Amino acid sequence: MQAPDPIQPELTQSDLEKASAAELGAQQQAQWTAERKLVEAAEAQQVSIAEQAASDGRARLLLEVAALPGLPGVYRYFDVQNQVLYVGKAKHLKKRVSSYFQKDHGGTRIGLMVGRIARLETTVVRTESEALLLENNLIKTLNPKFNILFRDDKSYPYLKLSAHEFPRLSYYRGAVDRRHRYFGPFPSAWAVKESIQLIQKVFKLRTCEDTVFNNRSRPCLLYQIRRCSGPCVPDLTSGAEGGDYARNVSNAERFLLGETEEVMDGLQAQMMAFAERLQFESAAEVRNQISALARVLQQQSVDENSATGRDRDVDILAAKVHGGRACVNLAMVRGGRHLGDRAFFPKHVEEATAVLLSDEEQAESVSAERLVLEAFMAQHYLDAHVPSLIIVSEAVDESLCAILSEQAGYKVTTQAQPRAQRRIWQEMCIKGAELALARLLSEEGSQQARTSALVEALDLPAQELENFRIECFDISHTAGEATVASCVVFEGHQMQSSQYRRYNIDGITGGDDYAAMRQVLTRRYSKMAEAAQMGNARLPDLVLVDGGRGQVSMAREVFEELGLDLSLIVGVEKGEGRKVGLEELVFADGRTKVYLGRDSAALMLVAQIRDEAHRFAITGMRAKRAAVRTGGSRLEDIDGIGPKKRAQLLQRFGGVRGVTEASVDEIATVKGISKELAEEIYRVLH
Repeated sequence: MQAPDPIQPELTQSDLEKASAAELGAQQQAQWTAERKLVEAAEAQQVSIAEQAASDGRARLLLEVAALPGLPGVYRYFDVQNQVLYVGKAKHLKKRVSSYFQKDHGGTRIGLMVGRIARLETTVVRTESEALLLENNLIKTLNPKFNILFRDDKSYPYLKLSAHEFPRLSYYRGAVDRRHRYFGPFPSAWAVKESIQLIQKVFKLRTCEDTVFNNRSRPCLLYQIRRCSGPCVPDLTSGAEGGDYARNVSNAERFLLGETEEVMDGLQAQMMAFAERLQFESAAEVRNQISALARVLQQQSVDENSATGRDRDVDILAAKVHGGRACVNLAMVRGGRHLGDRAFFPKHVEEATAVLLSDEEQAESVSAERLVLEAFMAQHYLDAHVPSLIIVSEAVDESLCAILSEQAGYKVTTQAQPRAQRRIWQEMCIKGAELALARLLSEEGSQQARTSALVEALDLPAQELENFRIECFDISHTAGEATVASCVVFEGHQMQSSQYRRYNIDGITGGDDYAAMRQVLTRRYSKMAEAAQMGNARLPDLVLVDGGRGQVSMAREVFEELGLDLSLIVGVEKGEGRKVGLEELVFADGRTKVYLGRDSAALMLVAQIRDEAHRFAITGMRAKRAAVRTGGSRLEDIDGIGPKKRAQLLQRFGGVRGVTEASVDEIATVKGISKELAEEIYRVLH
C-alpha cells in the first residue's frame, strides 16, 4: 500500500516575492562576477601589454647602448614623460653607459633612476675638455634630477675704474666693457664697497657719475672731508693735488693688484722729492697718504709677507656634506687681501652622489665632498674668471685642473695640503662651510616644522609637505598713486623668489584696495584655472591675502566667478592695535576666524610670507612712483634724449614738473636741445 504524499505547505505571496528576489540577486551577483572577471582580464591584458612594451623598450635601449662608440662624449637619460633624469660625461661612452645596465641596483637611488630610463641621447666630442663643457652647459639648461646642481650665479660684483680723463671708481655688476678696468670678482657687494672706501681715504679718487662730474662748478662734500681730490673743478685740477690725480689712479691700481710694498716705496720717494724742493704742503699730503695706507694694511688679516706672487689672487674652496645637504664655501683673496667668503648650497645632492658613487672602484677612493667640490669647480669656473691657484679642502681630479688651464689660457693648480698662511685660509674656509651648513639644516628644520604646523592648524589636506605651495598677495600705493600688487610664492619650505610677480594696477579709482585685489586675483588665476582643468597647471594649496573680511570677500567673488575652491583663500587680519603677533586668519568659506597664538610656529610662517609680500610690493611701488615723479622714463623714451640731456633738463628746470611747465622756447635754451627736439619734448609731456 502506497504511503500518502506529505501535505505541502501553501506558499504565500511574501514567500514568492522573497524567492524571486533571491533568484534575481543570484543572477545579479553572477553578472557582477562575470563583469569583474572581464575587467580583471582587461586590466591583466593591459598590464601584459605595458610590460611587453617596457620589455621591448628596455631591449631597444640595451641595443642602443651596445652600439655606442668607444669615444669621449656626453650622455643624457630621459624618462617616459621625456623629462631629463641625468647628464654625464665619459672618456669611453660605451663602457660608462653600459655600467649602469650590467647589474641589478635594487631599490637604491641609482636603481630608481635606471628603472625610470626610457631612452638616451649621446653626443660625441673630440676631447674630455669639450665633454666637460658640454656636460655643464646641459646641466645648467636641463636641471636634471640626478645631477648636483649649483645656482648659476656669475654676476659677481667688481670694482670698476672708468676710461675717462679722470677715472671714476665705482661698484659694478654685469657684462664687462673692455674700455674700462675691472678688479675682482669680489665675494659680496660689501667687499667691493669696503674697498672703495679704503681707496677713497688713501687715494681720493672720485665716485660721482659723469653727468654730475661734468656739471659741477664747485667741489662736493667728499672733497671737504678729504675723500676726493676734487677733479671736477678746473681750479683744483690745475694745482698740485689735482695734477696728481693720474698718479693716484696708478697707485690705486697697483694697490688693488697687491703691489702694496711698491706703492709704499713710491709714495715715500715722492714725499722726499717734494721735501727736497721745499714743497712742504705737497709732502705733507703724501705723508698723510702713507699714514692712511699703513693703517689700512695693518687692519688686514692676511700676512703681507706671504701675500706675494701667486698669493695675491687665490680662491679657497671647502665642501661639507651632511644630512642630505651640501655646502661649498668660497673664500677670495684679491691683491693679497682676504675679502670674505660666500656659501653655495647645491640641489639634488643625495640623488647625484648615489649615481656618481655607483662605481664600486670609484666609491672606495672618492668622497661625497670631493664630488660636490668637483661639480662646483666645473660649473663655477668654466667660461668665467679663475685664479691660477685654488686651495681646496679635498684633492680633486687633476684632469679638471688641466681643463681649467686650457680654458683660462694659463696654468691653474689646486692645493689640498697647504702650509703657513695658506693653511690658515683653508681652515677658516672649512670652518665657514661647517657653520653655514649647520645654519642651513637648522633653518630648514625650523621651516619644515612651521609648514607642518600651518597645515595642521588649518586642517589642510596636504599629503606631501615638500610640494606644499602658498601664494600671497599684497597691495601697495602712496595715497592712490603708483598702485602695485605683489604675488610671492612659498614652496618646498622656502620662498621661491624666481616665481615672484608684480602687477601694475590700472583702471581703478586711486586708493581702492578692493578693486586692486580683484584685478590682481583675476589676472593671476583666470588662465591658471582653465589650465588646471586641463591638467596643465597646479593651483596653490593656500592663497593668502593681506587684509581682513573686505579683501577676503573680494577674493571670494573672484574665486566664485572662476569656479575655484573657496577653502583655498585665507586673509591675514591685523589684530587689536595692529600689533605683531595678534593677527587672526579669516576664511572665505565661512569658517570662524582663527587666532593661532603669538608663539605659534604656524603664525610665524604666515607672518614671514605676509611680510615678504609687503616688502616686494612696496619696493615695486617706490620704483614706479620714482619713475612717474622724476619723469625719467618719459624723457628718455624721446628720441634724441639720453642720460646727459635728461640730466641737463632736470637741472635747468628743477625736475620734470618744471620741464612740463616750460614753453618750447624755454626748453630750447638748454644746451644741446634744438628747436625741433624742444617741440617733441613739449608734445610728449603734454
